[in-house]
Amino acid sequence: MPEPCSYDYAVIRVVPDVTRQEFVNAGVILFCRARRFLAAQVHLDVQRLAALAPGIDVDAVQRQLDLLPAICAGEGPVGGLGQAEAFHWIVAPHSTMIQCSPVHSGITLDPAGEMARLMSTLVE
Repeated sequence: MPEPCSYDYAVIRVVPDVTRQEFVNAGVILFCRARRFLAAQVHLDVQRLAALAPGIDVDAVQRQLDLLPAICAGEGPVGGLGQAEAFHWIVAPHSTMIQCSPVHSGITLDPAGEMARLMSTLVE
């Protein structure tokens, strides 16, 4: 049986107007150093987003969100930095439309299963 391991995660948010600070949860990024696991999953609720920002370019937002799983998979200049550096780059505060919540920690036996649980609980 695998040993429990610690992990860090953040909720990926779409913040259409940074001055209003309203957001839609749109994904989760999870990093488990012990298991060498870094992944992000995204799911954009278009209706929720449209309620906050009528007329927003949903395709542009989705393209930006889709970059996060690719970075976690090691793609691009940020993905090439390594898992820890990529995680910290993604979750660092940004004043852009795609932001992350504060980082939270936990213990799990299964980082991929924990990612699925967090997506189900916090996003979908």
